[in-house]
Amino acid sequence: MSRLIPALIIAGIVVLLLALMWWGWRGRQRRQAGLATLQGVPADAGQVVLTVSLFYVATTQHDSPLERIAVGGLGYPARASVAVRERGLELAIPGQDALFIPFVDVDSVFRAQHTIDRAVERDGLVVLRYRIGESVVDSYFRIVDPAAAVGFVDDVAARVSKAVTP
Repeated sequence: MSRLIPALIIAGIVVLLLALMWWGWRGRQRRQAGLATLQGVPADAGQVVLTVSLFYVATTQHDSPLERIAVGGLGYPARASVAVRERGLELAIPGQDALFIPFVDVDSVFRAQHTIDRAVERDGLVVLRYRIGESVVDSYFRIVDPAAAVGFVDDVAARVSKAVTP
């Protein structure tokens, strides 16, 4: 009996903390409900040129790098793949429909060392800066193989520079 009361207090604190975390996440989703979201892959996206397996880390508003976007399929880190197509990038995260980022919406692609919840070796993350509606966002990807990361960045940067804004 002497251990039951402290155990119940600790369990209650853990449940309270989990409830507060859930409440905070739901609040973030409500605040971001008006943000534009990425669309699915269009029929005219073109052929797949390159596919890279990676770890999707996070997407943040460009001007708020410490606030994760929680809506539109971009809220949770996951193993994923990105297919470079002729007209854009197809982000495939298991458990949801693939998302499409047209090259005309991409501002830049570069390497970084850290983001909201991840710090890795120098240039260990690939950052894709693009527009979703009126918002500029940064998506962070972890490609473990350095040669694959360099190839991906170079290929996407070349395609972005050739993209013509409609």
